Amino acid sequence: MNTTVSWVDHYVNKKQTAEAAISLINPGQRVFFGSYCGEPQHLVRHFFLQTLKFTDVEVVRMMAMESSPLTLVADQTKDRNLNIRSFYNGSLMSKRLARDMRCITPVNLFTIPPLFKQRKLYIHTALIQVTPPDDFGWMSLGVSVDITQAAALSADLVIAQVNPAMPRVMGNSFIHVNDVDVFVEYEEPIISIQKPGKSEAAQKIADQVARLVSDGSTLQAGIGPVSQAALAALGNKNDLGVHSQFITDEIMHLVSKGVITNKFKEFNEGKLVGSSAVGTSNLYDFLDDNPAIEFHPSDYVNSPALILRNRKMVSMHTVMMMDLTGQVATDALATSHYSGVNGILDFMRGATLARDGKSILMLTSTSKDGQKSHIVPMMKETAIVVPRVDVHYVVTEFGAVNLHGKSLQERAMAMISLAHPDFRDELFLNAREMGLLGKERVLSESIHGIYPLKIEETREINGETVTIRPAKPVDIRRIQEHYYNMDSKDIYSRFLQIKTRFMRDEIEQKSQIDYRNNLTIVVVIGEFGFGSIIGVGEYLLEKAGNTAEVAFSINRKWQGKGLGRILLNKLSRAARENGIANLVAYTSPQNKKMIELFKTLPYKITNTYEDGFVVLRCGFDERST
Repeated sequence: MNTTVSWVDHYVNKKQTAEAAISLINPGQRVFFGSYCGEPQHLVRHFFLQTLKFTDVEVVRMMAMESSPLTLVADQTKDRNLNIRSFYNGSLMSKRLARDMRCITPVNLFTIPPLFKQRKLYIHTALIQVTPPDDFGWMSLGVSVDITQAAALSADLVIAQVNPAMPRVMGNSFIHVNDVDVFVEYEEPIISIQKPGKSEAAQKIADQVARLVSDGSTLQAGIGPVSQAALAALGNKNDLGVHSQFITDEIMHLVSKGVITNKFKEFNEGKLVGSSAVGTSNLYDFLDDNPAIEFHPSDYVNSPALILRNRKMVSMHTVMMMDLTGQVATDALATSHYSGVNGILDFMRGATLARDGKSILMLTSTSKDGQKSHIVPMMKETAIVVPRVDVHYVVTEFGAVNLHGKSLQERAMAMISLAHPDFRDELFLNAREMGLLGKERVLSESIHGIYPLKIEETREINGETVTIRPAKPVDIRRIQEHYYNMDSKDIYSRFLQIKTRFMRDEIEQKSQIDYRNNLTIVVVIGEFGFGSIIGVGEYLLEKAGNTAEVAFSINRKWQGKGLGRILLNKLSRAARENGIANLVAYTSPQNKKMIELFKTLPYKITNTYEDGFVVLRCGFDERST
C-alpha cells in the first residue's frame, strides 16, 4: 500500500458494490463473518447469492444469526461449494442448526484471537461491519468486537460493510481505514433480539441466584431467558460492576437504575467491559459513544488471568444438562439456542480464582414439557463441556448448592435435591445402583420436598453475616458436627439424655425433611456450601394429634443473641401455614430459657409435667390475651 495516500483517498478509491466485493473471494479460501448482531447482513446476502459459484470455501463464524441460510446450502451441496466452521453450538434462528454438530470447533473463546493472529487458523477474507470513519480514519466494530477484530487484522482481504446504524462503541474496538481493502456502503438496521419471554422456572432460578450475589460484585452473564431473568432479579443490589462477554438490555436497565456503577471492580474501575452486544435497538443507542462502556477483543475479556482481577467476580451461565457427579453439557437447548462451549470455562475459571468470586451454573430441572429431566444419573452420549472439578454453585428452580469440595455421594444427594420431584426417586435408585450412594440408603417421602426459599433470611449479628434457612440433604454432616461441638449441658437440654455420639443414620432419620410435616431450620455462618451450622431448630409432626414437636440447639458461643426466638418464630409460622394445629416442646424444669422462649409465642401456652419433664403446648387457634 502506498503510505503517501491519505486515508480519505484510500476510502474513496476502495469503495465497491457488495456483488463486486464478494466476487474477490477465490476457491478454497477461508472466509470469516462478523459475529452475533454485528453480522454484516448485506455482505452475507450477496455471499449467499454467489455460493453456487464457490468451490471449497470455508465459512468461519461464531454464533450464526442465519440472516441467510448458509448451513442449508452446505448441507445441500455436501460441502463441495461451501462448508461451515463454527465456534459456537447454537443459533438464534433455527432449532435444526443447533443439531448440526459437524460444523462445531470446540475451543475456549479467549484462545481464538491468537489462532487467527498466529495464522494457525488462516483467514483469507474477513467480512465485517463497521461505523463510518471518524475524522482520523478510525471505524468502530460496534456491537461485535470479540474475535472479529483479530480476524480482520489477520486476514489477507478485509471487506467492510460501512453502516451508519452501527453504534460507535468505545474501547479497543476500532479498525483503521488503512487496514481495510474494500468498503461497501450500505445502511440497514443492526440485527436486534427482542427480550426473551418470561418463564416461571427462569424466575424461580433468578430468585435463588439473587441471594448469591452480594453488593459490589462484578458480573458476567450469558444470553437467554434464564440469564436475563437472573440479571433482572438484581435490581435491589448496590454498586455492581460488569465484565462480560455479552452486554444485553437487562444490563442497560441495571445501569439506568443506578445498580451498576462499576465503582468497585478494582480492574477497569468505572468502566462497563464487554466484547459483544445482543439486544434491542435501545441497547445499541445506549452503547453509542458512551464513555462509560468499553468493548475489547475476546482474548482480553475472556482471559481468565484478567477476569480474576475483578472484585467479587460472579459468572452466571445457563447450561443444558448435568449428571449426579457434576459433569456439565452446555449444547444449545431446543427452547433457547444461546448455549455452547464458547466462553463458559473462561469465565468459570476466572471467577473461581478471583478474590471472593463465584461461578454459578443455572439449569432448568426439566424440558419445557416436563417429560425429561435435565439432571441425569451419568453423562453417556452427551458431550461434556465442563468437567466436574470446575463446578461450584448450581441453581435450579428447586434450590442452590455448592458442589466444590464435595464427595461424589454429597454431590449426588445435592443434585437429586435440585431435580424435579417427579424424577428424584429414579435418580436416587440410579445413584445407589451406581455406587454413588451407600446400599443402606433408603428412599423416604422427604426426597420429594420442595425447598421453601421464602423462609431463608440473612442477618448481621455482632458484625457477622448469619444465614437462617431450611436444612438441605447436603447438611447432614454439618448438623452432626454441630452436635459434636455442643456443650454437654446443652446436649442434655436438647435430647433430654446424655449423648456422646450422633450417628449419620440417626441424624438423617431426624432430618428426613419434607419441609411440610417435618422441617429443620439451620443457622449458618461462613461461605455458602462450606459454612458452619451454629443452630438447629426443627419440628416433627405427630399425625395423630396434628401436633408438631419442636426442639432447638444453639452453639454456646451464639446463645443469648436471639437466634432461638428467630428459629421458633419461623418454625411456628411454617407449621401454621402447613396446616399443623399445635406445637409441643419437651424440656427439663431447669431449662428456664426454653420455657420463657416458648412463652413468647402469641398463643395461649399450657404447662404440664410428664415423667419429670416440662411439656409446653400451644394451639394456633387460640391467641394469648
